[in-house]
Amino acid sequence: MTPLRYLTGDASSPQASGPKIIGHICNDLGGWGKGFVLAVSRRWPEPERDYREWHRGRAGNEFGLGAVRLVQVRPDIWVANMIGQHGMKRGSAGPPIRYEAVRQCLSALGEHALRLRASVHLPRIGCGLAGGKWERIEPLISEALCARGIAVTVYDFD
Repeated sequence: MTPLRYLTGDASSPQASGPKIIGHICNDLGGWGKGFVLAVSRRWPEPERDYREWHRGRAGNEFGLGAVRLVQVRPDIWVANMIGQHGMKRGSAGPPIRYEAVRQCLSALGEHALRLRASVHLPRIGCGLAGGKWERIEPLISEALCARGIAVTVYDFD
């Protein structure tokens, strides 16, 4: 098992050599504009454009909870748009995070990372606007990625 590494910094600027995948959680409504995606969009327009096109064409594709799309933004960097949040509002129904969808996303992300021989770089996914709890997300990351020998770095923004 590869240990999970924590750094202070910006996950949209991964600190590693070789191929890298930046993963983040998206909602299933097609909304993009708050949270970590702002840092992604400041660096590259492609992940937002792909996410919006993916959402618009959802009747004929796999867009939905648990799905992942990789978007190459540099020769050595991909952004993984992972649908792990149902809706956007917190309310009486609980937070929008869907842990089973996150598990599915991370498993697919692991397949991509192994295929590309890439390290994975994440903010504390699902714990901001999605309302998730890190003590539930961290074991999912360990199981889906670290246990498979994938180097994972989690960034805490300073």
